[in-house]
Amino acid sequence: MKYILVTGGVISGIGKGIIASSIGTILKSCGLRVTAIKIDPYINIDAGTFSPYEHGEVFVLNDGGEVDLDLGNYERFLDINLYKDNNITTGKIYQHVINKERHGDYLGKTVQVVPHITDAVQEWVMNQAKVPVDDDKKEPQICVIELGGTIGDIEGMPFVEAFRQFQFKAKRENFCNIHVSLVPQPNATGEQKTKPTQNSVRALRGLGLSPDLIVCRSAKPIEMAVKEKISMFCHVEPEQVIFIHDVSSTYRVPILLEEQGIIKYFKQRLNLPIDDQPSDLLMKWKKMACRYERLLKVCSIALVGKYTKLSDCYASVFKALEHSALAINYKLDLMYIDSTELERSTEAENSVKYHQAWHKLCKADGILVPGGFGIRGTEGKLQAISWARTKKKPFLGVCLGMQLAVVEFARNCLNWEDANSTEFDPDTKTPVVIDMPEHNPGDMGGTMRLGKRRTVFKTENSVLRKLYGDEMFVEERHRHRYEVNPELTHCFEEKGLKFVGHDTEGNRMEIIELENHPYFVGVQFHPEFSSRPMKPSPPYLGLLLAATGTLNAYLQRGCKLSP
Repeated sequence: MKYILVTGGVISGIGKGIIASSIGTILKSCGLRVTAIKIDPYINIDAGTFSPYEHGEVFVLNDGGEVDLDLGNYERFLDINLYKDNNITTGKIYQHVINKERHGDYLGKTVQVVPHITDAVQEWVMNQAKVPVDDDKKEPQICVIELGGTIGDIEGMPFVEAFRQFQFKAKRENFCNIHVSLVPQPNATGEQKTKPTQNSVRALRGLGLSPDLIVCRSAKPIEMAVKEKISMFCHVEPEQVIFIHDVSSTYRVPILLEEQGIIKYFKQRLNLPIDDQPSDLLMKWKKMACRYERLLKVCSIALVGKYTKLSDCYASVFKALEHSALAINYKLDLMYIDSTELERSTEAENSVKYHQAWHKLCKADGILVPGGFGIRGTEGKLQAISWARTKKKPFLGVCLGMQLAVVEFARNCLNWEDANSTEFDPDTKTPVVIDMPEHNPGDMGGTMRLGKRRTVFKTENSVLRKLYGDEMFVEERHRHRYEVNPELTHCFEEKGLKFVGHDTEGNRMEIIELENHPYFVGVQFHPEFSSRPMKPSPPYLGLLLAATGTLNAYLQRGCKLSP
């Protein structure tokens, strides 16, 4: 097993996740089996109870793990399926060690950060690196490990110490450290500064790790003189300094790395049994990146949510839309609309914001209402759904978006004025969306209906079934505590809102479709989590096709994309 540790310096959010994913993609393109581990130094057990404004979206895995969004990057880039133990947190490690202490495994010993916590980290990494993540179920050959945060953070120290020890346990030919740093360019001088990188590498060396590669992030391409300066002052060869400047799309990053000789370096440094040239997989990435940059036709989608100030809050949704737009040769124009700004209360408080939000919604080619929690902004989402339904605008509702579509239909088509979800009004007289008691035992963490579940189509006359390739069932990832009330579904079906997909027992409503509408679809699951750059998610693809007016032609071609 070969281990590649990716650390970061100067600032967090520098792009370690994309770089780790890109390195994995390059090695996979050389015919190697690659897995990935993300280490988050926070004390939370998992990411499930975070606000999206803390660390971005919560990504859900097949096994129900609620994890950091970087695991979503790994899955999309490498086309693998990871497990919750591929996300290590300080909370998980300490819980693991404390449980062993209570069990008596350390009887007579003083349990300390060194060696017990550091040993637990190394043991976890070695065990998880062996777990198959590809469809062929073979053991991986390379494990890419991303250490979250920045070097010097107090909470990350035990992990840095663990890998200082681990480099000797694994042996030099099996362990490699890549350090990602920032090269800022102040506007006042326009000069690219190397001092932050020098200080960051010095701090890393002081903790016992020496970088094999220094990846320098910058706004603009870095000059050769800067590369030579970093090489000299950071004690590495010039070819060990890699530059990644801001690019038009993340699909470019593996290509930039490959152009700077990273395959040849890894082959020598880790003694890998590979050719110097990448395979067809990286050629496909090159073609995809070039195609992305040449797109001319634009499709605009309005994303109506309440976490719109930070794009990472809907990272997987954005990627799923982007994959679908690329598949049909359109450039995506994603307009984020804060759902509270569509509400009447905003018109009274700030009429300019209100009218700007509605202007965006009205000019969009399609409307998407993603998942979420809490009552704030729900009235605005209901307004957007009503607009999509009455104006025949293509619409996709995901999780809460589907539940609100049911509430909107109940209020405006069934004339149940007090229809609501028990999440927002526990005492509502018409609970069209109810909680699932078995998935809400009191604790908030990890108690939802999580992970991959089967959805069975109950009719052949379903747009989504055709988009999924006319399969009898689909398996997608879930994350919810509430569901559509199955006792009231017949009332909706009589008026044209069809529940075309159920769970395996037939009790849980999973998919809705509205009759006599170009595309009005809601799904209880989160299809964005399984979207891949070369395999777009069918519900999102359907939204883009409908928004561009090409859905019917696509279905008539037997769900084949035009060349």
